Amino acid sequence: MLTLALTKGRILNDTLPLLKHMGIEPEDDIKKSRKLLFKTSDPKLQLIVLRGSDVTTYVSHGTADIGVVGKDMLMEYSNDISTGLGASIYEMLDLHIAKCRLMTAIKKNAAPVNNRKIKVATKFVNIAKAYYASQGIQIDVIKLYGAMELAPIMGLADEIVDIVDTGNTLKANGLITCETIASISSRLIVNKASLKRNHEAINALVDAFAAVISNHD
Repeated sequence: MLTLALTKGRILNDTLPLLKHMGIEPEDDIKKSRKLLFKTSDPKLQLIVLRGSDVTTYVSHGTADIGVVGKDMLMEYSNDISTGLGASIYEMLDLHIAKCRLMTAIKKNAAPVNNRKIKVATKFVNIAKAYYASQGIQIDVIKLYGAMELAPIMGLADEIVDIVDTGNTLKANGLITCETIASISSRLIVNKASLKRNHEAINALVDAFAAVISNHD
């Protein structure tokens, strides 16, 4: 039995059609069910539905053999040496779904910051530190888990680092985008030890994903 970990929200919504084209469907309606573990039409594959950060954890520990997660999560946790993420997983495929951008943003008409560190609010702490360091800019990071747009408005932070899709939420809250840190899409990741143990089954699943993506391009 292989376990495939899926990320809640938009990534899940974009992944389910790919699985359906592969002939794999959950036995229950994931969008309506409160369950987190699902049997599928393939008796050798089960699905679990998690937050993105938890997908990387489950796959890196081998509790899930395979996962679908945003590139932002991989960037964040690969920059954290304590996770050992790079030593435990392979990034197998760019699925070209749930596309967005990881960007910096500030309050419209914000005054320049002088004579102090820039305060940056984000949940992507490791990415933010690495990005601003590469620009030679000193920052103080304020970790938030949501409602990032409020931070500059309320004076908690000068800038934010966040995922941007349409940019409408930023605009509605009086913010403007500045720099693009990375273009983001969802990736198929595999636990290295699982790949050794279940080489044929996992490669078959990866090949099936690749075929579906190729047909949709």
